[in-house]
Amino acid sequence: MGAYFIGRIQVRDPVEYQKYTAQTPGLIQKYGGRFLVRGGPVKFTEGSWEPDRWVVLEFPDMASLEKWYHSKEYQEVLPIRKSSATSDAVAVEGV
Repeated sequence: MGAYFIGRIQVRDPVEYQKYTAQTPGLIQKYGGRFLVRGGPVKFTEGSWEPDRWVVLEFPDMASLEKWYHSKEYQEVLPIRKSSATSDAVAVEGV
């Protein structure tokens, strides 16, 4: 069963955040993941969410997602995102 990492991100420091986004694609791919959504225009249809960016990653399963998220490599770049953006993220299994 597929697993998805869904993040909504409010970028505070675009220059610093770009350092994070430059390093993540290879790490995501290394653990079997791929981008389904990476930024791009957003059309709000309901509610009050107003992030700058949405990110949706797909992994083959929750174990792969967790291996990526908790990997030494990702944990080394994660502080860049946390210092340059405010974000909320969830991991959810798909159908």
